[in-house]
Amino acid sequence: MIRRARVLLFAAAALSVAAPPEKPRPLGAAFLQAAQLEKPHLSRTAIAALQAAFDTKILKVSASDPMDVLSSTQGVYLEGYGTVFTAQLDLIMTPAINPFRQEMSKSEIARVRARKLERLPVLKLIMREMLVESAASLGAMPANEQVVLAVSLFRMRWEDTAGLPAQIVMQAPRAKLLDRAAAQSAIQVQEY
Repeated sequence: MIRRARVLLFAAAALSVAAPPEKPRPLGAAFLQAAQLEKPHLSRTAIAALQAAFDTKILKVSASDPMDVLSSTQGVYLEGYGTVFTAQLDLIMTPAINPFRQEMSKSEIARVRARKLERLPVLKLIMREMLVESAASLGAMPANEQVVLAVSLFRMRWEDTAGLPAQIVMQAPRAKLLDRAAAQSAIQVQEY
C-alpha cells in the first residue's frame, strides 16, 4: 500500500516537472489593432429619445381624430448597417365589432377606408421628417450607414383595404439625410 502511494507521488511529481507552465502568448497584430480602434458609441439614450419623439408626433396629429399607437416605436443600432426603427399603429381609432355592434354597414366600412386614405399622406410626411431628424441626432453613427423606419398598419378583418398598405418602410443613408436639399429625393419608400 505504501509502495503504491510512493509510485503515485513519484508519477505526479514527474508530470509536474515534465510540463512547464505555459508562457503567455504574444497578442496578434490584428487583435491589437482592433483593441486600439475606438468605435463610435451610439448611446441607447439617443435612440430612446428618437423613439419617443416619433410616438409623440403620431399622437399629436389630431386631438379630435387621433392615430392609434399600438406599440411604441422601437429602435436598434446594427453595427455596419445603421439604425432601424419599427412601430405599429392604426391610422385612425378604428371602430371595433362588439356585442352592441356585431357588424359594420357598407357605409361605415367606406367611411373608415376614406378616413385612412386621408391620413396616409400625413403619416408618410411624419416618417420622412423622422428620418431627417434621426440622421441629425445620431451623430456617432457613421455617415454611410442607413436610417430605416418601418411602420406596420393595423387593419380589422372587415375593412376594405384597397389602396392601403399593410406596411411602409422608408430608408436612406445618413449622409444624404444630413443634406437637407437632397434628403427627400434620397429616401427610398417601399409599401407592402
